[in-house]
Amino acid sequence: MVATPEKLQKSHQEASGQQRVAVLLMGYGEVESYEDFANYNEQALNLLTAKFAPVPTWVYPPLAKLLALFDRHEWGHQHHDFISPHNSIFEKQRAGIEKNLQATWGEGVKVFKAFNFCAPFLPKQVLAEIKNEGFDKILIYPLLVVDSIFTSGIAIEQVNNALAEIVDGNEHWVKGQRYIPSFYNEPAYIDLMAHLVEEKINADLINAYLPSQIGIILMNHGCPHKAKGFTSGITESQALYDLVRDKLINRYPLISVGWLNHDTPLIEWTQPNVEQAANNLIQLGAKAIVFMPIGFATENHETLLDVHHIIHALEKKHSGLNYVQMPCVNDDPAFLAMAAEWANAHIAELLSEEAMAVNPDLAVSHHHHHHH
Repeated sequence: MVATPEKLQKSHQEASGQQRVAVLLMGYGEVESYEDFANYNEQALNLLTAKFAPVPTWVYPPLAKLLALFDRHEWGHQHHDFISPHNSIFEKQRAGIEKNLQATWGEGVKVFKAFNFCAPFLPKQVLAEIKNEGFDKILIYPLLVVDSIFTSGIAIEQVNNALAEIVDGNEHWVKGQRYIPSFYNEPAYIDLMAHLVEEKINADLINAYLPSQIGIILMNHGCPHKAKGFTSGITESQALYDLVRDKLINRYPLISVGWLNHDTPLIEWTQPNVEQAANNLIQLGAKAIVFMPIGFATENHETLLDVHHIIHALEKKHSGLNYVQMPCVNDDPAFLAMAAEWANAHIAELLSEEAMAVNPDLAVSHHHHHHH
């Protein structure tokens, strides 16, 4: 369905009446205080690691504390008390998307942010706030490029857990729901990724290197190959890479995917990882390497620290090359405008449809026995 101006105008009038939609923009969130590391890791282990590693639950709290010590060392000592910019960038994304949406829909549409792992923006805290503000229609919108059990999957899991807790009488307070799983194949996003890479090359590299000497590594979020049958993200990530590569390959022949993996023992991850990809392109004659994160919309410790480590390791092995680390799309106005645009049709549907009435009491388990 296309949101035409007439339809939008009609829905806009409805929105300014009683009809309202809460957009729940979801991201990972990253700790800003070192004291929170263990708690954050425990949340992450419970929600993420459980989906692909055979780890018993009692291991999580001690393991989380152990990981916190590693994190503390890496962020604190190796990186001079690094504080992730993720949360402040995500707030800019939230505000920008809301501004774009309100230009179309007015005050009836409001954007709330929730982080998978960070209070006070945990989904259950934010959904309680949405309910208190009188919203009963929700667009669940993980601002994540690729759909997988580790991204939108845990978002939905947390939303469902929260909605099961926040009950009010015998009719559910939520009267409408829509969901945007990912935007890996949105033409506007693909074009923007290719455009940013070309812009960077034109600004910094094109005068000193031939196009065939410029290597481009398009970085995706690493995925474990086995995720207990859940969607692991590999298919969409691969499609995203292929689409962006197609836009660039005729001008810049040296392009590789590079997966930012978490090196966990015994788990098979997507290949090549970013360092391997860079080594491969250097072997083919690349004199400059551009690292572009296409699988992440918001800067985080992976796109900053992990890539920084990788470049550092490459500089030791191959000095004299030019390594260019590019930022994520972050709060680029073009991106915030398109992210709002992707929500328009769903908001129009939520505003135009009848409120659904769901009575949780009716959900008693029904066993249907078929008599042969």
